[in-house]
Amino acid sequence: MKITVQRDKLSNAVSHVSKAVSSRTTIPILTGIKIKADEEGLTLTASDSDVSIEVQIPLEEADEWGVTVHQAGNIVLPARIFSEIVRKLPSNEIHIEADERLVTSIRSGQAEFSINGMDANEYPQLPHLEEEKVFSIPGDLLKTMIRQTVFGVSTSEMRPILTGLMWSLEQGKLRFVATDSHRLASRTAMVECPEELSFHNVVVPGKSCNELVKILDEDQSPADIVVTDNQILVKSKHILFYSRLLEGTYPDTTRIIPQGSKTEITVNTKEFLQSIERASLLSREGKSNVVKMVTLPDGNVEITSNAPEIGKVTDVLQPKAMEGEELKISFNAKYMIDALRAIDSSEIKASFNGPMSPFVLRPTDHDWMLHLILPVRTY
Repeated sequence: MKITVQRDKLSNAVSHVSKAVSSRTTIPILTGIKIKADEEGLTLTASDSDVSIEVQIPLEEADEWGVTVHQAGNIVLPARIFSEIVRKLPSNEIHIEADERLVTSIRSGQAEFSINGMDANEYPQLPHLEEEKVFSIPGDLLKTMIRQTVFGVSTSEMRPILTGLMWSLEQGKLRFVATDSHRLASRTAMVECPEELSFHNVVVPGKSCNELVKILDEDQSPADIVVTDNQILVKSKHILFYSRLLEGTYPDTTRIIPQGSKTEITVNTKEFLQSIERASLLSREGKSNVVKMVTLPDGNVEITSNAPEIGKVTDVLQPKAMEGEELKISFNAKYMIDALRAIDSSEIKASFNGPMSPFVLRPTDHDWMLHLILPVRTY
């Protein structure tokens, strides 16, 4: 194999695929990045068995040179050292040449490295997916939807299915749900897909979703998504992102969302968030991270937190509107802060059903998003 490649494009591709390289693997070849040069350009692949990422650098794109393939071939290079070398090379052109003994020389400017590669034939093949269930979504929307929900997945392996983000699609409406059984985050959006296409219980590991967010572009270029029984594939520009799915049945979360409410409070999202953040300064130190909220007779809301060793904080918030019964409720400040940061609307409506029932946060200007939080018993 012998190629000349533009440094920035190679560096970008290496940083994308490196996210799938496992540091703890029993299969030595998976600590490497597979590099394949052919008549279409250069393809880099990395995998840790759960997530696989493939990035292609075309010969040229939009009249901009990417790579010249002098001699086709492939090699697997150790990921950590290869990505460090690429990042630190001096010149914009990088020459890579691998001989039949798998010794690979990497030259740029006056610098030259020689590293031992591995046999690319031993590298596992990426799964070939039957593209029956395919739909399309703008990359920036997919990124936003994951960001607004993935923080709600469980970090405990007690119920492995809850460590994933549940995707479902029905009548063109894509829905993401995350829950750790103490809180729930849900986000929906309309997407382009065949009318009859639907799926449920597609649970993508939270870790995979977090890696996907890092490699998606911030623009509206479409991402095509292929769903099979045990894998999901996201195709965006020159990137292929594969992830295995979690096995098991995701709980039916629609039943736990309360339909009515006894108290409704409409507040400015930013003011509410800042008030909870101030209250949590003490509750965090007190290890409990519990904040109390009480409605006052004058129509305001009092937010307090108390850490016996440190002190107490009281903050009064003026809601936009409030109706229903008086309310005293306690909740985990971190859960509330996560939810409020994910909501991109200026106002939210919080619906309560008493001090021990789950409460719901919704934006006032659309119904695409919902956050549900279980209160903490302190009264």
